[in-house]
Amino acid sequence: MKIVAVRSYLQHMALTKPYSIAGYTFSDVSLAFLEVELANGIIGLGTASPAEEVVGETAEMSAANLASEFVQKLVGRDIEDFQQLIQEARTHFDHLPGTQAAIDIALHDAYGLFVGKSVSAILGRKIQALPTSVTIGLMSIPEALAEARKFKKLGFNVLKVKTGENVEEDIEKVIRLQEIVPDLKIRVDPNQGYTLSDLQLFLKKTKDIELIEQPLPIGLENELKPLNSKILMADESITGPEAALQFAEEPKPFQIYNIKLMKSGGIQAATEIAKIAEKAKIDLFWGCNDESILSITAALHVAYAMPNTRYLDLDGSFDLAEDLVSGGFKLVNGYMHLIEKPGFGVTKL
Repeated sequence: MKIVAVRSYLQHMALTKPYSIAGYTFSDVSLAFLEVELANGIIGLGTASPAEEVVGETAEMSAANLASEFVQKLVGRDIEDFQQLIQEARTHFDHLPGTQAAIDIALHDAYGLFVGKSVSAILGRKIQALPTSVTIGLMSIPEALAEARKFKKLGFNVLKVKTGENVEEDIEKVIRLQEIVPDLKIRVDPNQGYTLSDLQLFLKKTKDIELIEQPLPIGLENELKPLNSKILMADESITGPEAALQFAEEPKPFQIYNIKLMKSGGIQAATEIAKIAEKAKIDLFWGCNDESILSITAALHVAYAMPNTRYLDLDGSFDLAEDLVSGGFKLVNGYMHLIEKPGFGVTKL
């Protein structure tokens, strides 16, 4: 089945409320979208929401790339060659993972719709449902406690707490949260904001932390090796298969990899990272930026196809005050359940 048209556009979306992480505050988000239309009228949808501070690409850059002559040349190609088309896009848009992800997601969606199967079924689904964490941004301890109570009432089971600006306050915040919501699991994300001594102090003063995400800046990963901690997770360090392979060598600085489609460049590259991790007995955590339901659902499909997936942090669409699609997944008591329909099971609004 031939591709007969491709269309791209940029959409600015407000967040439900501003939030902060170490070094940044966000109040809105820009998303790039791609539509791939087949000769039978099927339209596959893709989207990009890269984090400039991590990958050096903005959604505006993604939108410009998606309007380029290279993408227009998808017209006339066969959707059954979607994996080859994705590989060509990865080569052409090297180091532009947002652009890659939008193309990858759109082609996966179009192919799934064409063959009448969900993407997770095409990939080989292994997992039925896991709980997602919800994020408490950088805020005062009283504000964090109030957020935790709210999330518990909403049925969530796991909190991810943004840290990294003051380790002593972080320790106090985590201890207070564990007192207020003792039945909720706690993850922390310093966003590369700790020194090694900060991390060692945090590990000494806290207990029962599920995991710690990218505590030290990129380039200092070797400092983590002597700790031999099972709860340390790589995020910004894992930009693609090459990095995944590098940090899989013994002794490993991380026992968990955070895969984001907007960081790796889509499902094809994410699958390569996941398989490297599986061979190295490294668990998978699937994360996100502020994203559309579309790309959150895409991440969920590939996450559930990987046997070493253990953790989800796919709450990015919860922060949007609006979206361009609906469907994809259902949230039940904090667990994410796929809507089993062809493609990604999303409907454009």
